[in-house]
Amino acid sequence: QVQLVESGGGLVQAGGSLRLSCAASGRTSSINGMGWFRQAPGKKREFVATITWSGSMTYYTDSVKGRFTISRDNAKNTLYLQMNSLKPEDTAVYSCAAATKDGLRTSESWYDYWGQGTQVTVSS
Repeated sequence: QVQLVESGGGLVQAGGSLRLSCAASGRTSSINGMGWFRQAPGKKREFVATITWSGSMTYYTDSVKGRFTISRDNAKNTLYLQMNSLKPEDTAVYSCAAATKDGLRTSESWYDYWGQGTQVTVSS
């Protein structure tokens, strides 16, 4: 089993920045592809960003391209999401996810493990 714990969320003004972290524990050797998803109040969870095991390939949803950066440190078993130029519409609970297969995937069903999420609130 793998446990994922997110941190770094909070309240920030529009235009500000936050960096989310996702610490993995347990059978971390089974982790390959990873991703970030978010769920705003009253909406379905949506894909944000994904990264391969090596970190050499990344993919983002259009609404965050150029503002968010996904990265990982495999030595520390940690996934990151640097969020810049935040907008009120970025307000959501952000969750990290890990898969036992490698690759870039936007579908929730592809991921095997999920964190509980961290709240990000952007005020206007």
